[in-house]
Amino acid sequence: MPERSLDLIAVGGGTAGLVTAAGGAGLGARVALVERDRMGGECLWNGCVPSKALIAASRAAHAARTASRVGIHASDVRVAFDEVLDHVRRVQARIAPHDSPERFRGLGVHVVEGSARFLNAHTIQVGEERLTARHIVIATGTRPAVPPIPGLQDVPHHTNETIFSIEALPRTLLVLGGGPIGIELAQAFARLGCTVHVIDAAAQFFPREDRELADMLRRQLEGEGVQIRLDTTVTSVRREGGDIVLAATRDGVSHEVRGDALLVAVGRRPNVEGLGLDEIGVRTDAGGVVTDGALRTGVKGVYAAGDIVSGGLKFTHVADHMARSVLRNALFPGSSTVSYSGVPWVTYTDPELAHVGLTEVEARDRYGSGVGVWRRELAGVDRVIADAGPAGLVKIITDPKGRVVGGHILGSHAGDMIGELTMAVTLKLSVGQIASVIHPYPTTAEAIRQAAEQRRKAGFTGWKKSLVSWMARHL
Repeated sequence: MPERSLDLIAVGGGTAGLVTAAGGAGLGARVALVERDRMGGECLWNGCVPSKALIAASRAAHAARTASRVGIHASDVRVAFDEVLDHVRRVQARIAPHDSPERFRGLGVHVVEGSARFLNAHTIQVGEERLTARHIVIATGTRPAVPPIPGLQDVPHHTNETIFSIEALPRTLLVLGGGPIGIELAQAFARLGCTVHVIDAAAQFFPREDRELADMLRRQLEGEGVQIRLDTTVTSVRREGGDIVLAATRDGVSHEVRGDALLVAVGRRPNVEGLGLDEIGVRTDAGGVVTDGALRTGVKGVYAAGDIVSGGLKFTHVADHMARSVLRNALFPGSSTVSYSGVPWVTYTDPELAHVGLTEVEARDRYGSGVGVWRRELAGVDRVIADAGPAGLVKIITDPKGRVVGGHILGSHAGDMIGELTMAVTLKLSVGQIASVIHPYPTTAEAIRQAAEQRRKAGFTGWKKSLVSWMARHL
């Protein structure tokens, strides 16, 4: 039986595994990468890439329909759904070579296709091949969770793994789950021509986001026709003719929602089965592999990175960050821990919703009455006016010393803009430092500086204002 001795093995070819393998090989380590399906993982095939390609198509359709607001009158806006899906596949095909086995073999990585199973803390079996290494990284990711709702298993439904291969545009799409995946796709399908119903058990829309901005986004979505039902529990699912029928309750009142397609987007399950983790002593729970802050499991030499980490944030950029931390911990002296306090979140609706750090409520709970909240409505920003852009808001949260501890943006370019506030939170910059940075005009990002300037203006009262007035007249 062939056996290969290495320095590092990454089990899983998604973002965390790819970054681990490429980074390790670039540092001179002998590295293997094991993937049982397609390299590129959830992001390339079922997540970030196809969803953003679909969103781009839906945004184009919406822009054409609403172009009269800037004097452009487009007639007969027709969505050719098969061509939209062709666009999605072309995008995937263009990005796929970056994650391909051929590229990684060219980087010096030993790529093995198949399912891995631990034999011990330093050895895995993949088919007929046995690999040993000082360090092994579990990066097997997650898959969609399907709730145990009576009848659901007997009714055809989609998850993010199948929705991008749907054969025809539904007349009415039912979306079970009001998180980022469900809401992004709900808006996209609505703009492509579907009637869309979102059903979510949560009492609040996007409860982890700033309440004010989340409510603004909800109004935008409902204005486009997305019907959002919160605090609603689905009790059963059935087929009735050509319809899928969800029986649900809200406030003790039963009702039904009908559609011809169903998307289930209620969370994720870790891919831990079949790895033999219990046999070698790696602890798992409902969230995935249990690690310490340095991403080490309880078994020496075995790490975890990416969505598989219990309690971690399930974002591609976090998986990338985790992989780099694992490389430092595995191949260099010392220990690097992962902190989630400066992780930016982006929901790719239109307008986009982005945040980093604390919400206003969280900041007041932590710091009390000294918290500062500095705002700029995007409706008053020159670039947004020129673009006839949607309503939005920049909100900067500061601690009693004026340091930025949170940032929240609802706007057309929020995902790009949040990087500035992420840097401010991470580096503990003051809001005054942001206000002193020259921003290009006219840009939407100028709203960040304008929001930051509010603190300066708020402090320029009383004796300070009187002093400057005296100086202006006498000096």
